[in-house]
Amino acid sequence: MDAALARQLTTGLDSLSVTATTAQQKMLLDYLALLKKWNAAYNLTAIRDPAAMVTRHLLDSLAVAPWLTGERCIDVGTGAGLPGIPLAILFPQREFDLLDSNGKKTRFLFQAKTALGLDNVTVHHARVESFSPDCCYDVVLSRAFASLSDMLAGTRHLLCPGGVLLAMKGARPDDELVSIERHCAVRHIRPLSVPGLDEQRHLVELALLPSIDNLQR
Repeated sequence: MDAALARQLTTGLDSLSVTATTAQQKMLLDYLALLKKWNAAYNLTAIRDPAAMVTRHLLDSLAVAPWLTGERCIDVGTGAGLPGIPLAILFPQREFDLLDSNGKKTRFLFQAKTALGLDNVTVHHARVESFSPDCCYDVVLSRAFASLSDMLAGTRHLLCPGGVLLAMKGARPDDELVSIERHCAVRHIRPLSVPGLDEQRHLVELALLPSIDNLQR
């Protein structure tokens, strides 16, 4: 484990007030090492520098950890497993399903799940609109997956009654909120501060309204 990256991760987690054991921090960096290795052939992420990966992948993903609820979570459009894998490492008692339509990315996810021993992770290679899970989810999570209206239309069938949609956004998406206000309740819009990242981040928490069935696809 690279000592400089380990220090960067530890300092960043402290800034986020996120608690991770030494073993979990090692797993997070092991995940980055896998991502860097596979990235050479599979082009999983445009970020190549390991220090930037700690900031933009690990810390950015884990910034939402204090607001994550429920036992079953699905990460829609997970790509290389972000934020799902870092969160699954942090919360081994919760179930995380990772959904993506890109075969190269889901092959990497299967490898990462196996190599890291993540028994609480299930990988699905499918398009979200055609994905039919056996059980609904307490949380539907996305990171830069789509607009809020597209996320709402594409994922509403995955959510349990009383569940929440968590959308990780950059700038506060006020224009997008206007387009969905008739179909869902905005519970929270939380500004997030990611250590080492001088960019806006927001977490939007949405709850479906009964009228959601009237949403036009």
